[in-house]
Amino acid sequence: MKIMVVGGGGREHAIIKKIKENKDVTEIFALPGNGGMAKDATLVNIAATDIEKIVEFAIENKIDYAVVAPDDPLVLGCVDALEEKGIHCFGPRKNAAIIEGSKVFSKELMKKYGIPTAQYEVFSDADKALEYVESCPVPTVIKADGLALGKGVIIANTREEAKDAVVSIMKDKQFGKSGDNIVIEEFLTGPEVSVLSFTDGNVVVPMISSMDHKRAGDNDTGLNTGGMGTVAPNPYYTKAVADECMEKIFLPTIKAMKQEGRTFKGCLYFGLMITSDGPKVIEYNCRFGDPETQVVLPLLESDLLTVMMAVTNETLADCDVKFADKNACCVIMASEGYPVKYEKGYEITIPESLENNVFVAGAALKDGKLLTNGGRVLGVTCIEDSLEAAIKASYEAVGKIHFANAYYRHDIGQKALNCKED
Repeated sequence: MKIMVVGGGGREHAIIKKIKENKDVTEIFALPGNGGMAKDATLVNIAATDIEKIVEFAIENKIDYAVVAPDDPLVLGCVDALEEKGIHCFGPRKNAAIIEGSKVFSKELMKKYGIPTAQYEVFSDADKALEYVESCPVPTVIKADGLALGKGVIIANTREEAKDAVVSIMKDKQFGKSGDNIVIEEFLTGPEVSVLSFTDGNVVVPMISSMDHKRAGDNDTGLNTGGMGTVAPNPYYTKAVADECMEKIFLPTIKAMKQEGRTFKGCLYFGLMITSDGPKVIEYNCRFGDPETQVVLPLLESDLLTVMMAVTNETLADCDVKFADKNACCVIMASEGYPVKYEKGYEITIPESLENNVFVAGAALKDGKLLTNGGRVLGVTCIEDSLEAAIKASYEAVGKIHFANAYYRHDIGQKALNCKED
């Protein structure tokens, strides 16, 4: 089988490595991929958002199955375009990807179908939004409606910060058209949990839960990033919480999307907060999370491609999806200055013994050398019986990987360990 994976980051590298385990796979193409994937896939210099060229490539190369991984091409309708040409895909169609593509849509969906989430207001007029933040409770959360590389959410601790956020998003257009509308919502407190799930629109199969670390600095300080590391499973996600989520959030969401004529097939990501009133949805993503994928997929014991094809064929109920009863930790090695300003082009050295533990996110191949080419450069994942051992192994591995200007957090998983001690 010839497989095509659309995307170029650490998440896509994790997907590719897992798909490679299937013995029927003869070739994997990554569009565009990155230099760090060259040993695992054939790199094709086509942007993930260039739908026309992606479709042309798939037809010309007789692709048997495509995985569309990032949010942008999904929201743009990449799956629709491929399926129209008879190419089977993993990923939601455009009308279902809106669950991430528009926060206004997802909030209205939850309100309509009684899915627990934070109280909120929607604004398309900046002045009315500014008027509202004069009297709304603080802290408050301000979200750009559209996609914003995972950075379109601002937690405002004061009214001044709330006003600055509204001006930045709606008037200064920090996130372009994504900020034409905004959601201002209640600030929830409690542990956060990420749950990726396979769904074929009829059943939902949650994967192992995980805990992301969004802030750039230790102890959750600094700016929001795309994610500085993850651990799995998340100790706050107990059996009781999981059962409640299935009953009140997961199944109702799938049913709501079907009811709206937007059947969701693919990976639906539930960003949850375990509040004193029970679990609530912070956000939906229409795809595998990054870097959650880098700890969740290595724990998958079932064949990923088989599961993906069951999602496409709507036979997920008959598919056995198993995860290892172990713990995983992923530490992101980034470029100093990320997520604002950073330099590229430094050589990366990875010991051969660690290549299976590394998922490359931002690197380029030049004259046979792997060079840094992004803010988040790579993720280092280790699996052990205990969470403590997985964290220790990941940091030991990080110590053996080198590139100038490398930066990483030193406390990935510490919050999870503290929970276990409690």
